[in-house]
Amino acid sequence: MSHVAVAGSVPAVMPAPVGARRARARLARVGRAWVRPLAGLAVLAVLVASVGTGPFLAGLRLIDAPALAAALGIGVVTTVCCAWRWSLVAGGLGVRLPMRAAVAHCYRAVFLNSTLPGGVLGDVHRAVRHGRDAGDVARGVRAVVWERTAGQVVQVVIAVGLLAAFPSPVRPYLPALAAGLAVVALALVLAARAVPRSGASRWARAARTALADVRSGLLGRRTWAGVVVASTVVFAGHLATFVVAARTAGADAPLSRLLPLTLLALLAMAVPLNVGGFGPREGVAAWAFASAGLTAAQGVATGTVYGALVLVASLPGAAVLLVRRLPRREPGNCR
Repeated sequence: MSHVAVAGSVPAVMPAPVGARRARARLARVGRAWVRPLAGLAVLAVLVASVGTGPFLAGLRLIDAPALAAALGIGVVTTVCCAWRWSLVAGGLGVRLPMRAAVAHCYRAVFLNSTLPGGVLGDVHRAVRHGRDAGDVARGVRAVVWERTAGQVVQVVIAVGLLAAFPSPVRPYLPALAAGLAVVALALVLAARAVPRSGASRWARAARTALADVRSGLLGRRTWAGVVVASTVVFAGHLATFVVAARTAGADAPLSRLLPLTLLALLAMAVPLNVGGFGPREGVAAWAFASAGLTAAQGVATGTVYGALVLVASLPGAAVLLVRRLPRREPGNCR
């Protein structure tokens, strides 16, 4: 009997069924997806506890027709430049992307980024959609990743220069930041030189693909200048919209004093912990304005106005989304 019991006994540790592992992985992805909006809600809750709801409501009440018109006009310029940058990078990677389609996709992405949690789902949508349309999803996704990365790099470089030129709460830390960025740039250059020219490992293939993408999509003779110009115009447009928001919210400080504060709030938007764009932007704006001798309430109002202006400027994307969802009539069914 004992022999049979031992032979038929169940091991103490059994590997989890495939279905259970997939379920746990799915739950982990869902949990990570909820972390970002919950973090944004936590920031907003802290702000409401600190300054109340008044600055949020006051910011919305102060929005007027000139501010909305300025936001719409600036939005046209920045969206077209984003589309141009994306088209250049995609063309460098060998994926055709006409400007008309790129503008429509970018408008739709801006609208989705402004209304959905996380602030990046619109870019994910346009990457996958373009990849499917082009017949190469992987290359389509990489095109969006690299054009967004290029925009962030140009934005950081310009931001460091502006923060060094104007007084701001972070000015004492700029030498250390510049040194850190230089170290990161040097490390990336050395890593690129160390990429193996051959090898079948997944890491080696990924490294060679990334290096080839950068050379052809970002640093190619027909792409790099356009990418830099487009990224600069986009960044200038976002900064101009923030200044319009600050003036609309009642901030009458000189531009030399206001510019670095709005710049810090704009950089905070790169942190993907927000709810429809709101969260870190208002938190950093409150801190920056208070540190510069203004008020945290004014910073919160500025961030709120900016979010509303960006949402209004993205409304053409809602029209694009609606038109794409409408059923198309066949020529023979037209009456």
